[in-house]
Amino acid sequence: MGTLAFTLPADPTFPALDMADDERAARLHAGVAEELRHIGRLLEDLAETLVGDAHFLTHFVEKLQTFDLVIQCADESARLLDRMSAGTSPAEAIAAVRLGVVQDRLRVATGLHG
Repeated sequence: MGTLAFTLPADPTFPALDMADDERAARLHAGVAEELRHIGRLLEDLAETLVGDAHFLTHFVEKLQTFDLVIQCADESARLLDRMSAGTSPAEAIAAVRLGVVQDRLRVATGLHG
């Protein structure tokens, strides 16, 4: 794996990063991406269970769209972390996010919003 394409601001409370830290960060990004996928699978299972409940379908069918949105957000976040763990720059990783609302929030969070 290549090194990450960004640097953290100097902070006297944290030691300088070295190559081992870059590798750990890449592994952490990949691990968190897998955790997000796991959350997505759990939500998909829950949504499938709820679809089988006639009362839920009758009264809350529009809420199923929220499950779908949460699953999509988790998937996009996982894909972004995969790109980051492979050494993609934050700007490029965010640009590849397919959900505009997620992309916008990430740009604001990173200061890459214009």
